[in-house]
Amino acid sequence: MLRYLPFLLILALWIYAFIDCLNTPENQVRGLPKIAWVFIILLFGEVLIGPVAWLVAGRPRHAPAGGGAPWPRGARGPARKWVAPDDNPEFLRSLKDENKKDEGRKDDGRKDEALLKDWEADLRRREEELRRKDKGSSDGEGNTPPSKG
Repeated sequence: MLRYLPFLLILALWIYAFIDCLNTPENQVRGLPKIAWVFIILLFGEVLIGPVAWLVAGRPRHAPAGGGAPWPRGARGPARKWVAPDDNPEFLRSLKDENKKDEGRKDDGRKDEALLKDWEADLRRREEELRRKDKGSSDGEGNTPPSKG
């Protein structure tokens, strides 16, 4: 089993380099055109020259840990510097917008409470009218059956 390990490692590196080259955008490939790198990886993959050359010389360099962009500054405009949330005007603006929405919801809640109080008052008024009618009809006309109580 161990005698197959070097072959499998070479095959894995070959496949990785080939797929990585195919997935890399054309404007980020260094040294040669992308199609040239594909041929180099395929032709010299068995002896590891192609994949190692791609990983060393053709693959785009990634930004060091801690931020930054993997592309040159001119490719997509100036690189943005990280800004703390309390210094970021976009973040502060979003907080103000959320506060305004919350205040609007509070006003809606106050309106709902006022409407609910009006409905409760109307309900009490109607119940009182029904009680008066029931008292008036039981005293004078006798249309209602006697209460069990």
